[in-house]
Amino acid sequence: MRADIVAGAVFPDYELTDHAGKRRKLSDLQGPDPMVLVLSRGGFCPKDRRQAEGLVQLHHEMEVGYSRLVTISTDNMLLTNEYRDGVGAHWTFLSDPGRKVQKDLDIARVYGSRAQSDDPPCHRPRTWSRHIQDLQRLLVFGRPTIEELRQDLRAVLKKCRPDWDITKPELKAAWERGEHNRFYPYGKTYGQVYREQE
Repeated sequence: MRADIVAGAVFPDYELTDHAGKRRKLSDLQGPDPMVLVLSRGGFCPKDRRQAEGLVQLHHEMEVGYSRLVTISTDNMLLTNEYRDGVGAHWTFLSDPGRKVQKDLDIARVYGSRAQSDDPPCHRPRTWSRHIQDLQRLLVFGRPTIEELRQDLRAVLKKCRPDWDITKPELKAAWERGEHNRFYPYGKTYGQVYREQE
């Protein structure tokens, strides 16, 4: 694994091709919001497809809460689109057929202590990963449940949104003084917020 990819560090700002053929950087996709990054083996994997189907509902909640979701698949662009359409997703999927991210993270399927190096190269999968980017930049491997992701996002949003609890007396007083830039969208118009989401 790359030495700079550790818990607490900033995840590398990979630039990959999205499902529409546009080059996209993770930092641009994230913007100012927390982001869940899912590393997928591809649409051929029934476990990954089932997980993605579960993420469809969570994504609706994430949009309301101004959080981002991105999937990086090892499929080529055609298969990435078929995967995305097949599960009914409408968040950004990135295509990484050269497996740059997989190689940087040194991910291989592991049963017990043995990596499955005998899998054909095109089907050698990587484990699922989640990456919630916030002020502390967490990196966690595993196949989290939808509820685990939901709870992690709540914890992250509490840390990175200064107006999370608007019942605090100091926030009420700030609102009454007209200090609206202390509240989401923090001095931006909603037009600016929506443009940044694309």
